[in-house]
Amino acid sequence: MKGTNLGEFEELVLLTVVLLQDEAYILKIREELKAQANRYPAMGALHATLSRLEKKEFLSSDLAGGTAERGGRRKRGYELTNAGKQALRDTHEVRNRMWNQIPDFALRLNYG
Repeated sequence: MKGTNLGEFEELVLLTVVLLQDEAYILKIREELKAQANRYPAMGALHATLSRLEKKEFLSSDLAGGTAERGGRRKRGYELTNAGKQALRDTHEVRNRMWNQIPDFALRLNYG
C-alpha cells in the first residue's frame, strides 16, 4: 500500500463516507462535504480523490443496480475499509496529541 498518509481533503472524504454509510455515493458525498465542511469540490477532483483512496486501500466500492429514476444507470457506493478506519484513527490521535501539548493555544483561539 503506497502513500498511507492522509491529506486534509482525503480525511474529510473518509469522514463523509463514514457519516453517509449506505448512502456514500459521489453526489451525496459532494453534498455532505458542502453541508459539513463548506467544501464543494469539482466532480473530477472528488472522483480523483475517491480513486486515490481506493488505491491506498482506505475505501472499497461497488456498483449498485440501476434504477428507473436514474435512467437505468448504476451508481458506485463507497465503504471504509479496515485500513481506512486505522488511517482515520491514526490521524485523529496525532492531531489530539499535538493539540494537547499546547492547551494555551486553544484558549487564545477562544476555544475553551
